[in-house]
Amino acid sequence: MNNPRLASPWALPLALILASVLSGCATFGQCDSDSCRDDAKITKDVNASLDRQPDLFPPNAISVETIDHVVYLNGLVDGFGSETAESAADQVPGVSAVVNSVTDDPQ
Repeated sequence: MNNPRLASPWALPLALILASVLSGCATFGQCDSDSCRDDAKITKDVNASLDRQPDLFPPNAISVETIDHVVYLNGLVDGFGSETAESAADQVPGVSAVVNSVTDDPQ
């Protein structure tokens, strides 16, 4: 790569790719739309609803993510907490669907 002619054709495309990747990193996770604010509120409300469920153990064992009003539940709980978690999430206003990936630990 000591030949400047070989580096020149790749310099511009590489710079454009790098610039687009870095600009994407700068905006990732930031959203000002109503949908994003709704999703954040739904996540907060689902977490609060799960915290009020005495059958879910261990506490805070379920992670909640909301994307376009669809709630994604993940975690490992004792007993039959998976059904309880799904039901609690489904009761929250604004939730359009629940994807339940919570696993019941039969212990």
